[in-house]
Parts: sequence; structure tokens; C-alpha cells
Amino acid sequence: MRGSRVALEMLKEQGIRTVFGHPGGAVLPLYDDLYDIGIRHILTRHEQNAAHMADGMARVSRKPAVCIATSGPGATNLVTGIATAYMDSSPVVAITGQVATSVMGSDAFQEVDAFGLMMPVVKHNWRIEHSDDIPRVFREAFHVASHGRTAPVHIDLPLDVQREEVDEGKIKQKFVPRRQPTRDLSRLLDAIKFIEEAEAPVIMVGGGARWSETGTDILRLAEMIHAPIVTTLMGKGSVPDDHPLVLGPVGMHGKLVATYVLNNCDTIVALGTRFSDRSTGKMSEFGKQQRIVHVDIDSSEVGKNVKHVVGLVGDVYTVVHALIAGLEQRAIKKRSAWMERVAGLKKECACDFNYSAKRILPQKVVWELNRNLPSDAILTTEVGRNQMWAEHFFEVRGKRMFITSGGLGTMGFGFPAAIGAKVAAPDRFVMDLAGDGSFQMTMKELVTARENGLNVAVLILNDNALGMVLQWQRMFYGQRYSAVHLGRIPDFTKIADAYSCEGIRVEREGEIPEAIERATKADTPVVIDVTIDQDEDMLPIMPPGKSAKEIILGPRCIWKGGETVASPVVARA
Repeated sequence: MRGSRVALEMLKEQGIRTVFGHPGGAVLPLYDDLYDIGIRHILTRHEQNAAHMADGMARVSRKPAVCIATSGPGATNLVTGIATAYMDSSPVVAITGQVATSVMGSDAFQEVDAFGLMMPVVKHNWRIEHSDDIPRVFREAFHVASHGRTAPVHIDLPLDVQREEVDEGKIKQKFVPRRQPTRDLSRLLDAIKFIEEAEAPVIMVGGGARWSETGTDILRLAEMIHAPIVTTLMGKGSVPDDHPLVLGPVGMHGKLVATYVLNNCDTIVALGTRFSDRSTGKMSEFGKQQRIVHVDIDSSEVGKNVKHVVGLVGDVYTVVHALIAGLEQRAIKKRSAWMERVAGLKKECACDFNYSAKRILPQKVVWELNRNLPSDAILTTEVGRNQMWAEHFFEVRGKRMFITSGGLGTMGFGFPAAIGAKVAAPDRFVMDLAGDGSFQMTMKELVTARENGLNVAVLILNDNALGMVLQWQRMFYGQRYSAVHLGRIPDFTKIADAYSCEGIRVEREGEIPEAIERATKADTPVVIDVTIDQDEDMLPIMPPGKSAKEIILGPRCIWKGGETVASPVVARA
């Protein structure tokens, strides 16, 4: 059996039934064997989107997904998508063709060092120089991607290696996995003591909790120790947003109550978060008055951004169960004063919207999504204000999912990720909440969705601008608007029609529910174009490089006993 066929057989062995990719000269043997091997191939219009689709599929299925590209520009186009997956710990297996080993290093046509380019943005990568290594490498790649901290991996497959025969004994050879990551719970008793002694604890939930599917156990821990829960952007959806103990997202565009409580508690139990600057604000000011228990599957993350923590190394599921088991043996104080204070703050810190206004508020659009999307809907987002409005106002409850590009902040991620999510969950409704700037980066994949019968929807919050950049230029750069206005072209409904999809324009608030309903029932992909005001800022905001003591509120924010703030002010924590 030649190498390319063996590679595909290894994919089938790992349970792969769908791959995303774009062919080229250096992967033609692979594509030739793909013709009749029984794996579904979804042809993307750009290799970056193949990576995003595999990423979206992996986040829904929680299993490795595969993308394929040729050498040279095919491989370089994959890099952004793979970096996106790497920052968010998504297990994508990227396969790139490569020029023959005999001409490597001679600047051959479409030769690029894909191995070197991918090295900083993958957990591990391989260049296979002998066909007999194909079975071992492919099995090892899937194991590495899915064990320990999940992450993308990369396999560079030269053209001659694809054509060479593979020894049958190598195919049948038993795979011996690498040594598993070591757990370290040696400081478990210290962590339990911190929680026991706390007067005002809070649980901070990050993306690691989502990958371990530990929401029910986190709620149990929170109820046991009488602690509210706050989430990072990547942790959103780990616990239901409508649970009484869940205060919502923290950080730059987090909910005021969540950020206030995180910065005014005395003990933080951080589960699966790397303490990104977008969550903490000014790093030198964060955690100065708190004891911190830091739980992460990756030992290199513990103490990296926030020092002087009690570190517990292991997956969130295992460590949370260990904490619960240890705390069950002890008498936990009720902390009534703290919980009453948190409940009061939750009422005091709210948002006030005049939904009868003539212009459509983006917050109203998200509110309608809460009301009208199915209970098991999957919402992906692009990057910018659309993403932050979704983080702030969209309620992930029941079986709903929320998927976004957190670490890299990749514009154009949401729509191809929605396509990948739909492949993973064909019976669920999938929608991308987009800005007009982000959607234009990857909207060519409408044809991919249409031709493959993947009836995803995209709802565009259209402000004819790069909305978040515009807001920052207004707030921090003296309203000097530079290269930020996109104008009124294109007409997205006509774009939808050109791709044989359904286009819906929404110009009045009352049209939103009907548009969403039409999208959920459509038998084609749907583009909903909603006109919003450029001047509607996403507030509150913790300015870059500032701390939680310098949050800027806005005219819709309510703080301290229900008093409405009339203009943007600084809320002093």
C-alpha cells in the first residue's frame, strides 16, 4: 500500500469521516486515494478556512478534526487557522504536502519550510521522510492532539513519501503512546485550607473547564463553598449563564458585577484559565489582595502570568472532584454576608436599554437571539464588538454552545467555524454572529456551505465600519478615524443571492424575530443583514493596560443602588 493510502487509512482508524481541505500538486497522491476511500472531503475556497472549519468541528465534537493543504502557499495559508486553534487549545490535525525530499532546500516550486513555520503554533509537528514512519506518526499525532492539554499538531508529508510503498509490518505494528502528562496535586491540602479560611471566595472559570465538560461539578463546588462564579471569554458556556451563582464574564468587556467581585474577593479558585490580560487587566495590579488557587492541565501555565499561587496540575474534572472530596470532610462556613453582598451587587450592576428607540441596538439583537434561538443552538462569533456583545448578553443555557476566537482574536473565524460545527452537529441550528468587516474576510465560504448542504446562518451587525477599532479611535485616539470606515458596499443580500443562499435585510427592530425564525427553518444557508449605529459603543470597558479600578461605564450602565450613569465615567472599585 502506498504512503498516501496508508495516511488515509490511519485517519479512518482514528474515526475521521470528514476532512476539510484544498488540493494542490504536492498532495495529489493523497487526493487520488481520497477519491475512493470513503472519507468525505469538504472543498474550501481558502486553506485558512479549512483550518477554521476543522477547529469548529473539534470544539463541538471534542475530538481531533483534520484539515489538508498543499505545500508552499497552501501551507502558509493554514498558519493563521492553526494559530487560532493553538491559542484556544483546539485539537486540529493539519496535514500539508511537501516537495520531494530529493529537492528540499533547492527553492523548488512551492517549497516552503512548513515544519519551521508551524513550530511556534502547534503542540508538536513531524516531517515524514520515510514512508514506513507514516503509521506511527499519524497515530502519535492524534494521541498528542487529544491527550493532556488539547492542541493542534502538524504533519508535513513530502510528495515522494506519499508515493512510496509502506511495509505491511509497520502498518500492523502496535502503537505505544508517549508518557501521559504528570498530575501534581501535592498542594491539594493547601488549596483546601485557602478555601476553608476564605471569607469572600470566587470561582473563575476558563476554557479548560469547557474542554473537560465539568460544568455540573463546578456548580456543585460553588454551592458547597458558597462562592459566585465568573467566566473568562473562553470559559463562557462552561456553566449555565442563567444559574443564580453565575455572574457572567470578567475583564475588558465583562459584566461590571463579575469584574468587581473578582477584584474584591479574598480568594480566587481559578479553573482552567491562563489569566490573560483581557481577563485580568493590568497584570501588576491583579490578585494583590487575594489568595489564588490555580488549576490547569498544563504545568507551564501555573504561576506564569500570576505569581504566588497554590498550583494544582491536572484536568479540571479531576481536580474539582478532588477538591469536593476534600471539602466534604470539613465544615464549610455559610458566608451569608458575602453571598448577600454579591446578590445585591448583581441587582445594582445592570444595563438599561430603551428598546423603543428608532435605531436598532445590537444589544436588542442579541436579546432576540436569546429568545428565538433553539435550546440546543450553537452560536459562533467573529471578532470585534459583535463578539463582545455576544459575550456580554448572549445566554448560554441548556444545551447551547458558544464558540469564539479568544486568544488570537481572528477576524473571519466565526463563519467557517460555524460550518465545521454544523458538520459535527448536523441536527442543531448553527449561527455566526458577525460584524461586516469580519464576514467579508471569509464570506466566500457561503458556496462551501451551499454546495455541501450545510444550512448555517450568519447574522451581520452591520455598522459599515471596523466597529471595535472605530470605538477605540473614538475613545482613546481623539476621534481620529483612520482606515476604519468600510462604506455601504457590498450589499450582503445580493452576495447571498449570488451564492444561491437566502438574504434577509433587517432595517426595523420588529423584523428581527421573523428573520431569525426564517433562518431556523430555511433549507439553504441564510445571511441576515442588520443595520446598526456606528456610535453604539460596547460598554463597560476596562481600557487596555488599566486595572479594574478604572473601568469606563456608559449611558446604559447602572451602578450603586440603581443610579443611572448619564455619561461615560470611571467606576472606582
